[in-house]
Amino acid sequence: MAIDPALKALATEKNFAALTTLLPDGQPQTHMMWVDADDEHLLVNTEVHRQKFKNVERDPRVTVTVFDRDNAYQYAEARGRVVDAVRGEEARAHIDRCAQKYTGADYANPIQSERVILKIVPEKIHRMGV
Repeated sequence: MAIDPALKALATEKNFAALTTLLPDGQPQTHMMWVDADDEHLLVNTEVHRQKFKNVERDPRVTVTVFDRDNAYQYAEARGRVVDAVRGEEARAHIDRCAQKYTGADYANPIQSERVILKIVPEKIHRMGV
């Protein structure tokens, strides 16, 4: 199933997203993230040692809200599930593409464990102003 066009447009531009996952005790945890999309998924790149990755391994339910960089009152919220976690060279190359989009250079931070792309299928979408 194709991703919502407005959501994909926001996610493939230089806009930030809030990724919310669930901690082991059920409390939400939210991080501001770089975001991307393919034709079916929202894509978020992280590392396997981070809490957000541990959270989605245990419970794949997430919310991703992508904000228009020019007007934060225009956004798309997608509630869905992580359906795949892509590691290795593909994930490493993806973080460089994201860094190019957001900073104009390859990813410069040290990688502490292993990069992973979280593929998220949106199940419910709420849009405001887009």
